[in-house]
Amino acid sequence: MITEIFFIYEGESMIIEYPPSLLQQAEDLLKGHHLTGFVAGQGPKHPKIMLIGEAPGREEAKTGVPFVGASGKELMKLIEEYLHMTREDVYITSVVRRRPYSIKRVKDKKTGAIVEKTPNRTPTKAEVYAYARLFDWELDQVRPKILMPLGNTSLQRLLGPSAKIGSLHGQILHCLIQRAASDHQGYVMSNQSYTVIPMYHPAAFLYARKLEPIVRHDWEAIAQKLDQLETDKI
Repeated sequence: MITEIFFIYEGESMIIEYPPSLLQQAEDLLKGHHLTGFVAGQGPKHPKIMLIGEAPGREEAKTGVPFVGASGKELMKLIEEYLHMTREDVYITSVVRRRPYSIKRVKDKKTGAIVEKTPNRTPTKAEVYAYARLFDWELDQVRPKILMPLGNTSLQRLLGPSAKIGSLHGQILHCLIQRAASDHQGYVMSNQSYTVIPMYHPAAFLYARKLEPIVRHDWEAIAQKLDQLETDKI
C-alpha cells in the first residue's frame, strides 16, 4: 500500500508530498487491476511546459523516474533539439502513476517451457480516472504555462473521449479541461482556460517511422511559437 510520496527538485529546491488521502483513493479504485511500481511527477515548480504521458513503462517503474525508457530518451532528444531545454527545465508527469501490464503465457523458444510475460499495456479509462483527483491536485501545485499531452490517453484525459491526437497534434489550443467531479461521478469542465498543445507520443514514431517527419514538423513549428509565451501572446 502506498502511504505517501516525497520528491525533491534540484535547482529550485522544493519537496512535494502527495496527499495520502488522494493516494489511498486511487488504490481503493484500483483493487484487482494489474499495475506495478509508482512514479511521481518530476520537474521545476511553475515551468513553461508540463509534459503529460499516459503511464510509466517497465524502466520507469523500475527506476521511479518518468520517461527514462526508449521513448523517453527520444522525447528528451526532441526537447533539446527543438526547444533547447533539458529534462530539468520541464515538468514530467503522467495521467496514471503506476505501470499497467497484461499477463501472457508463452512458450520459451529455447526450453519449450511455458513462461509468464508481463508486457506494458495502455491504461484503461477506469485506471486513468482512479488518478484523476491526484492529477488535478498536481496540476494545481505545479501551475505550468503549457500542458503538453503526449498521445491519445493523456489528451483524452484533458479534453474528453472525442479528442484525437491524429486531428489535434501540433495545435495550440486555449480551452477548458476535464477535472474530476467532486461527487466522484466522472468529470466536469474546469473553470479556467488552459493552453494545451497536443503532441504525438514519442513511441509513435519509434514503432511507425512514417510519422517521424510529422512529429519533427510539429516540434519545429511549436518551438517557433513558444517564445511568444513570454509576452502572453499565445
